[in-house]
Amino acid sequence: MSEYVFGNPEVVEEEVDILIIGGGMAACGCAFEIMRWSDVAKAKGVDLNIKLVDKAALDRSGAVAQGLSAINTYMGENDPADYVRYVRGDLMGITREDLVYDTGRHVDDSVHHFEEWGLPVWKQPGDEGKALTEGGKPVRSGKWQIMINGESYKWIVAEAAKKALGTERIQERVFVVRLLNDKNDPTRVAGAAGFSVREDKVYIYKFKACLLVCGGAVNVFRPRSVGEGQGRAWYPVWNAGSTYSMAAEAGAELTLMENRFVPARFKDGYGPVGAWFLLFKAKAMNAMGEDYQEKNAHLLAEAGYDKYAEGHKMGTCLRNHLMMHEMKEGRGPIFMDTPTALAKLAETMTPKEIKHLEAEAWEDFLDMTIGQCGVWAGENIEPDKEMSELMPTEPYLLGSHAGCAGIWCSGPDDIPGTPDYYHWGYNRMTTVKGLFTGGDGVGASGHKFSSGSHTEGRIAAKSMVKYVLDNKDIKPELDRSIDDIVAEIYKPVKNFFDHKDYTTAIDINPHYITPKMFQFRLQKVMDEYVAGVSTMYQTNKAMLEVAERKLNMLREDSEHLRAKDLHELLRAWENYHRLLAAFAHMKHIQFREESRYPGYYYRADHLAIDDDNWKCFVNSTYDRHTGEWSMKKVKYVQLIKPADDEPKAMHHPGANV
Repeated sequence: MSEYVFGNPEVVEEEVDILIIGGGMAACGCAFEIMRWSDVAKAKGVDLNIKLVDKAALDRSGAVAQGLSAINTYMGENDPADYVRYVRGDLMGITREDLVYDTGRHVDDSVHHFEEWGLPVWKQPGDEGKALTEGGKPVRSGKWQIMINGESYKWIVAEAAKKALGTERIQERVFVVRLLNDKNDPTRVAGAAGFSVREDKVYIYKFKACLLVCGGAVNVFRPRSVGEGQGRAWYPVWNAGSTYSMAAEAGAELTLMENRFVPARFKDGYGPVGAWFLLFKAKAMNAMGEDYQEKNAHLLAEAGYDKYAEGHKMGTCLRNHLMMHEMKEGRGPIFMDTPTALAKLAETMTPKEIKHLEAEAWEDFLDMTIGQCGVWAGENIEPDKEMSELMPTEPYLLGSHAGCAGIWCSGPDDIPGTPDYYHWGYNRMTTVKGLFTGGDGVGASGHKFSSGSHTEGRIAAKSMVKYVLDNKDIKPELDRSIDDIVAEIYKPVKNFFDHKDYTTAIDINPHYITPKMFQFRLQKVMDEYVAGVSTMYQTNKAMLEVAERKLNMLREDSEHLRAKDLHELLRAWENYHRLLAAFAHMKHIQFREESRYPGYYYRADHLAIDDDNWKCFVNSTYDRHTGEWSMKKVKYVQLIKPADDEPKAMHHPGANV
């Protein structure tokens, strides 16, 4: 069989009005919504050319690829203003309340569509068969969460997106790796470039506007799963920080990149704990059988952390903080008492109801984390008979879950009290003209989850069409030549073919580095110096200085990444994106001299939360020509009053502001 040789790619150039980059929930929301506004444009005499480009396949792209057992953001009877308070409290007092409120007031419409498209939503007894729009009451696992049978959640949402946009406008298996600025206006985005992961082709797109929604970042830090478990993670392994890195290199301002999410999950399988805590009422305990959250509640008050628990709800990072306190004190492991929870629920149930309960307990994982079932089976654990360990995972960078890293975006213009620097143009547009984002891309507004990400894609769709109509005379012109772009994208391929014969073993070569080895180096630096699991999430000024020096060396080494085939070219570019996301994370932690998120990370030299100096956003910009980062503080403005200080909330934009 002859060796597959590549390296002289066919170049495909396309020009569109709007490009959607990504295939997750935000991209699907945009695809579903944008054709409605395209019809509005057509009525005004403008026929828009729209395209979606996805690294994988839309049916199973993004964080919802494997399915979910709950939709974590649904207002229902709740007030969007209370949703803002919940997000603000969980994120330790700092969030872009205009963006959070905007998602909250629109999100239910997306959820209603999901159900209409065929997603099974659990209903309260007596309401079975009654849709949410008909007053059907969902089964809630918490104030904001509703239970679903969600193994096919993404499939259902993708089908609606494809039907709305049209499959002829969707291009799969093309990895966009670089945004391109406009030659005549460097503050405007004009194009994007990438390559096929199946064919020897480079794709170069010109456009007036684009939606950059490639998810957050996993495998920036060394994972707990190593050896035979390598590659197991809580967050999808294909999310490589491309949203943050491509936006930064285009000149977009990032915000709160110091924030990360460290989920507490079932050990080794990374199985979700939310339904067990909220629906099945299970409790976590230390090795002595003590409820460590109740036992250590005084620690939060003594440190002043309790003031961030709006509505007396303990934030996600604070729950981690108490768990890690127990482990540091030698009272680990931490266990989830699944047998007691199931036994207590069964006390008032018939045998048939008990069987149904057990099925629901298993389905929680079969819907979204099948690997956890594999761990239980492999370790002979039956959750109704034996407790399972909990463990905080390695850190992840994201903006849609219980984290708020991302890009600084313009918000809505109709919420009273919003400062001008929260709104400078089109909703969900970044500081680069024509560059929009959603989901994990939108910073300072976490807890939108799957439904909120879909909603933000829809918001961005409307904004992008308006932007293009307002700027229909734009003639995008790329700031770089086609030959330069192709040479940059395929440089890892050239590195391989130029030097592969220097040694007899192609993986050992002084002239290049494999993507796998590059990733190991990045993870080691981040784990040991930027508050990973090996230091119990602790860092300090000196450690961060070492990290910066090593990351700068890695950036130099990135010029020598190799790709022996298309798969390695994919991995090379993913790891380059991870490097820039990691760099942003490190620079933000270095700049913010406090421990704003105890339980997520600790600046050991600045352990306190310093509201006097640091109750603000930390924003950054990156110069891709010099490699320099510019850091600044941006004033936080509270728009939604604390609940105790106001009358009952009303359901309209700007209520209780």
